[in-house]
Amino acid sequence: MSKKKVVLAYSGGLDTSMMLKWIQEEYKMDVISCILDVGQGKDLKLAEEKAWNLGVLNHYTFDAKEEFTLEYVFPAVKANALYMGTYPVSSSISRPLIAKKVVEVAEMEDAQAVAHGCTGKGNDQVRFDLTFKALNPDLEIIAPVREWKFDRHNQIKWAKEHGVPVPVTVDSPYSIDQNLWGRSIEGGILEHPDKIVPNDIWEWTVDVEDAPNEPDYVKVGFHKGVPASIDGEEYGPVEILQTLNKMGGEHGIGRIEHMEDRVIGLKTRETYEIPGAEIILTAHKDLEKLVLTRHQKAFKFQVEHTWATIVYQGLWVDPLKQDLDAFIDSTQVNVTGEVTMKLFKGSAKPVSRESPFSLYDYNLASFDINTYYDQGDAVGFINLWGLPSVSAWNLKRKIADEGIKEIRKKVVPVPTGDA
Repeated sequence: MSKKKVVLAYSGGLDTSMMLKWIQEEYKMDVISCILDVGQGKDLKLAEEKAWNLGVLNHYTFDAKEEFTLEYVFPAVKANALYMGTYPVSSSISRPLIAKKVVEVAEMEDAQAVAHGCTGKGNDQVRFDLTFKALNPDLEIIAPVREWKFDRHNQIKWAKEHGVPVPVTVDSPYSIDQNLWGRSIEGGILEHPDKIVPNDIWEWTVDVEDAPNEPDYVKVGFHKGVPASIDGEEYGPVEILQTLNKMGGEHGIGRIEHMEDRVIGLKTRETYEIPGAEIILTAHKDLEKLVLTRHQKAFKFQVEHTWATIVYQGLWVDPLKQDLDAFIDSTQVNVTGEVTMKLFKGSAKPVSRESPFSLYDYNLASFDINTYYDQGDAVGFINLWGLPSVSAWNLKRKIADEGIKEIRKKVVPVPTGDA
């Protein structure tokens, strides 16, 4: 009887490398490894070689950078997605793509199970499990890390004893995840929010003190809500993210350190590097201010919060996300134009913007008296606009006046002279 087969979402790191061997020994299953290039900047051939050396039945490597950018990053841009107003869901949006590819491989290989290397304390287990269940509920889900009782030290010890290459040491226990949209760093001293983040965790960004003393100006062009050009030159979807990551990093832009509420209820201290994302999202929001009505912006702000939250919480496959996408896409039809960004000492600020769909009208907004705007119209508008407020204050004043009169009636005159 042939062994059961499982497709493992593989990264080449300590957890998934150890898990590959663990599943072979503890579950007696053949392992098929699957790895995606989403712009993590690593040599995936080395990870593939490691997988073969650990005895996989088969291995798949996908170059998914363009698919990730077009179908996951760009929807996040259009949604101005910032979880808790801070984190641009960079790792969150890669998980459903990875899970989708793993399911596709499992179906091609007639595997009975899928596996991931997520812990029982993190968000990724939710994202993987829900996507697996939605795309193919017949697949068994294996998550050995949720079963392990190892601390980091004993995990590394076990790996060495079983011939699993160890990419980290006890002295450098950071867990790092990165893709085209951002880089996250966890573990070690970062688990102590009362300690200052050490400088050695940063790779994409320079310290603000070491950033250039002169600013750079970059004009980011958008077409229907997604970045398409830099300084008037068209860029491919992957190239534009890589270019702006580099430019922003050189100016120390995009470092995040904040307290985050995980899906399962834990509070954690999270650190991210998002230089390109900060430039693009800031520019995108500025362009929207130029081309969307205030009513669109006000409602979209609520939708953005919901979109970022459900995506962070692993609900990429939920119909609500599709509904929100439909609204967001409808708002992006006219989000075409260019925003000039000033990059300087850790900040990315818009300094000018233009669009063929601009709602700004100089002839209405200018202080020049010779405009199309009749200032006399403002009087009637103010009267109507403030009518509820003024009426409420008039009532308040009337009640107060009547109350004073009643008090005065009840006051007993103080007698004078001899009793």
